[in-house]
Amino acid sequence: MAGSSHGHTPAAWTGVIIAFIGFCVAGTFMVMDQPAGFWAGMGIVFLGAIVGGVMSMMGMGQPKHVHPVHKVTGEGTPARAQS
Repeated sequence: MAGSSHGHTPAAWTGVIIAFIGFCVAGTFMVMDQPAGFWAGMGIVFLGAIVGGVMSMMGMGQPKHVHPVHKVTGEGTPARAQS
């Protein structure tokens, strides 16, 4: 994975940061026994997935055709990544 730049895109970083904030909010409100705050935090986690997906569709993610796993040889088998 170190050579493939897996996850090193603005879309991935933004989605993960928003989701992390959502988990922190949900965890805090869960300890405080506030169900509405917990679900608000889970909504923030869901928002992180949406924002990351939209940013990826806007071209700020890693294109599928660049990754070596998605390249196909002439015989229909995936090409292996060169290290």
